[in-house]
Amino acid sequence: MIEELLTGITSGQAILWSLGIFTVLLIFRRIQTQIQLSRLGASAPKISFRLPYALDFIYKGQIASKSNTDLEFWRDSILSAGGRTNVKTAEVDAGISTRAIMTSDPENIKALLTGQFADYGKGEPFHKEWKEFLGDSIFATDGEMWSRSRQLIRPMFARDRIVDTEIFEKHVQKLIPLLGGSQSPSRSKVVDVGSLFFRYTLDAATDYLLGQGTDSLDNPATGFAEAFRYVQQRQAELFRFGVFNFAMSRKEFRRNLKIMDQFIQPYIETVLSLSTDELDQKLSKRQTFLDALARFTRDPRVLRDQLVAVLLAGRDTTAGTLSFCLFELSRNPEVVAKLRKEIRERLGVGADAQKPEYTDLKEMKYLNAVINETMRFYPVVPFNVRYSLRDTTLPRGGGPDCRDPVGVRAHTRIIYSTMLMQRDPDLYDGPDSKNYFDPGKWIPERWVSGWSPRPWQFIPFNGGPRICIGQQFATIEMGYTIIRILQAYERIIALPVSGKDRVEDPVLRFEVTLSPGSELNCVFLKEGEDFTRLESKVDVAA
Repeated sequence: MIEELLTGITSGQAILWSLGIFTVLLIFRRIQTQIQLSRLGASAPKISFRLPYALDFIYKGQIASKSNTDLEFWRDSILSAGGRTNVKTAEVDAGISTRAIMTSDPENIKALLTGQFADYGKGEPFHKEWKEFLGDSIFATDGEMWSRSRQLIRPMFARDRIVDTEIFEKHVQKLIPLLGGSQSPSRSKVVDVGSLFFRYTLDAATDYLLGQGTDSLDNPATGFAEAFRYVQQRQAELFRFGVFNFAMSRKEFRRNLKIMDQFIQPYIETVLSLSTDELDQKLSKRQTFLDALARFTRDPRVLRDQLVAVLLAGRDTTAGTLSFCLFELSRNPEVVAKLRKEIRERLGVGADAQKPEYTDLKEMKYLNAVINETMRFYPVVPFNVRYSLRDTTLPRGGGPDCRDPVGVRAHTRIIYSTMLMQRDPDLYDGPDSKNYFDPGKWIPERWVSGWSPRPWQFIPFNGGPRICIGQQFATIEMGYTIIRILQAYERIIALPVSGKDRVEDPVLRFEVTLSPGSELNCVFLKEGEDFTRLESKVDVAA
């Protein structure tokens, strides 16, 4: 009977029947998925799209990335999801296995990072997508593999190791003259602080990790730095395209990965040539991160993966924060004056300046207010991701009033935004409060006025079991650098980017971390220097 039926249809009819059966199966599977989701919880408001698999939404996201308008794109997409207003959690439901949830709700972020920690992790899809870059390091794994990485790295950031500030002093003394621009007394150059800080933190990070810096402050065209930057940029693009990134070329990506690995490999070979006794002997001297790591593992791939991961976390995050911080200081002379007063009273400035110690960095309240405000307004990881490791929920965001738990099937991508959360006016006291400061502006005074963020509404270093191991190292480096700069310079003046007639808000580039998407041009003046006298002689540094 079946054979007769099959022999009696044309090829065109066979195709139509196949498409029909496939469509029915898709509809059946879709209904089955929706029933499963409804048993887990409600749906969040949906972000609209027109093309299959939300291809138009992905394309718009890519356009936003190219034009450095990611913040506006994601904020508008989430806030207006489902035709509503002020939404905190939304979803793109583009197919059976392509659902993604976006949230800026602190309750959901808390659940992802601690309350339901076992339900969420980096996930195997993330691990596969990032393996070429980050390998099996702490930032790309879950479970036992992640736990081993954390136990391996944790001792490297013990207090007795990070309070030694000499490594920063060495490189900040190279940085300070470069901030002054031209050494000619008749000319003063504008400096792009973003470019300088990324070179400075790369030198400091590689010095701490490997025992030898890249010297990129002396030589801006460092091959390793350029390769590292490209790999991050391309990795972010690959991640943004999700399941469609198979169509994207990886040739240049892998070429630059090879440059990175060729730079790191000699250091790994050198440390592996040392015996355990020789490594133990280095404990009494200045031991590098790699030396310490090699005492616990002799696997060259493990050493490589952990070095790259810590370099990413220790270099780019600090560089971004310092760049935005110094640019905001250049736009807020009253903050510079107040901060410099605190520095002068405690450590001196100019010829009387003393190097800050660990205690100084922890106790200087206004300095920490400036750093905290920068991390609040410019979080270095503005968007982060987790995958559901099993069928589970998010605490709220679903249902008619967006207060019901959201059903989450296993392997669903969850994107959470610390930037949208930390700038959300709904999470701050209103204008009638005595402690009100506009959350949409950079205002360090909020931190010394009696205001403090509520739990889980300010998480510059994430939170829960995966909280950043190197947070103390990062804050010490940032505080130390800011103090030494302001001990040398009395004022910082912001200037427009090339082709502009006024100073504008910094352009934000969203890649793996947040970085400036344009020049952050400043002029640094020492005591007694008059900018009006130099103004006509200012050049833009190359």
